[in-house]
Amino acid sequence: MNKTAVLYRMVTDEHICPFGLRSKDLLEREGYTVEDHHLTSREETDAFKAKHNVKTTPQTFIDENRIGGYDDLREFLGKGDAAQSGTTYTPVIAIFSVAALLSIAFQYFVKGDYISVRSFMLFIAFSMSLLAVQKLKDLFSFTNSFITYDLLAMKWLRYAYLYPFIEAYVGIGMVAQLPALLVAPFSLFIGTIGAVSVFKAVYIDKRELKCACVGGDSNVPLGFVSLSENLFMMAGALLMLMGECN
Repeated sequence: MNKTAVLYRMVTDEHICPFGLRSKDLLEREGYTVEDHHLTSREETDAFKAKHNVKTTPQTFIDENRIGGYDDLREFLGKGDAAQSGTTYTPVIAIFSVAALLSIAFQYFVKGDYISVRSFMLFIAFSMSLLAVQKLKDLFSFTNSFITYDLLAMKWLRYAYLYPFIEAYVGIGMVAQLPALLVAPFSLFIGTIGAVSVFKAVYIDKRELKCACVGGDSNVPLGFVSLSENLFMMAGALLMLMGECN
């Protein structure tokens, strides 16, 4: 049975509605033949919305019944929410996974093997560098979240602004294999303060907070992952200092 849907979406020289494209793609994946109508100007779009008494476009019609916008279409087709909602570990999983693959690839290129102490150090280094980038994208947002649980940042707010720069320096320094005494103390310092702060906030004070580890606008819950990040920093610092002593 041929299924047909009629779609009205905004397509102008200045703007192509992303939800219109998503609606078209979803309909086609569900086996619909789409009659794709473009609203090519603001005036045409406003006239369409007034005629059908709707506030937004795109609008989908199936069997001459108006389904609605993209979210309404997903509901009609039995799909879940499109946007990510609630707390999630997705950003951290993505960063740690990419960092692990980068460390393995780099180690294989340089040494011809995959797993070693050096590859573990590279994993820490790449993780710290990627996490620092997430924080540096919006320092105000990051610091606004960070100062709610980091013990030093609560006392000295400037530390919150310095933190991602120190983290990036340590990560890059590890990759470059700078002398341990130029890198390890910084890693040990921020890692120790971070670990104590997270442990106190989550496991002693039982506070439910969002972690600033991937930026201030994330929905990553503060907890085990955040503690692990800081423990990795401490472990990396200790390994560097042990290597310096040997």
